[in-house]
Amino acid sequence: MNDADVAKQIQQMVRFIRQEAEEKASEISVSAEEEFNIEKLQLVEAEKKKIRQEYERKEKQVEVRKKIEYSMQLNASRIKVLQAQDDLVNSMKEDATKQLLRVSHNHHEYKNLLKELIVQGLLRLKEPAVLLRCRKEDHHHVESVLHSAKHEYASKAEVHHPEILVDHDVYLPPSPSSHDSHEMFCSGGVVLASRDGKIVCENTLDARLEVVFRKKLPEIRKLLFGQAMA
Repeated sequence: MNDADVAKQIQQMVRFIRQEAEEKASEISVSAEEEFNIEKLQLVEAEKKKIRQEYERKEKQVEVRKKIEYSMQLNASRIKVLQAQDDLVNSMKEDATKQLLRVSHNHHEYKNLLKELIVQGLLRLKEPAVLLRCRKEDHHHVESVLHSAKHEYASKAEVHHPEILVDHDVYLPPSPSSHDSHEMFCSGGVVLASRDGKIVCENTLDARLEVVFRKKLPEIRKLLFGQAMA
């Protein structure tokens, strides 16, 4: 084989190797691009997933805040309604208290009422001797009905006439000087106690109003406002 043939074979081998190399390089390039595209797609999907999760998290936070805000507003509204209801009920009670002040203006009826309150107090205490307190302005009315009150109690309880000591040193508070007065006051009635002070029957008009009002409060609320709020 001469030099020309050798050179020709070498050139063929070089072209073959070069072609193999180019094909291999092309395969590597294509493979690399595919891997790059796959990795890029995975990164994009991962970022999309993170964005969706973050959006869902923030959306849940917004929903929770909305529910909390709604609950707070609802509670605030309920409190306002309840406060308005309490104001109305208290206003009714204040009006009733003012009406009590007129009870003692009719002396004849008020004297009979004092007698009934004394008898009722005696029946509750069932003591042979009691201490009675009243307003200073009611002192003469009380003294005028004591005898009949003792007799009525003794008849109802089937006991001897009780001993009633009217306290001339300590009186119940007087009627208020004005409707807006914040001083202690008493609309009328009596307070009876056993001699040792261990048993007390507060039978003033204000105490009776308090008892009746407390007892009738659910009925009053139902009449005014209907069923309770859900």
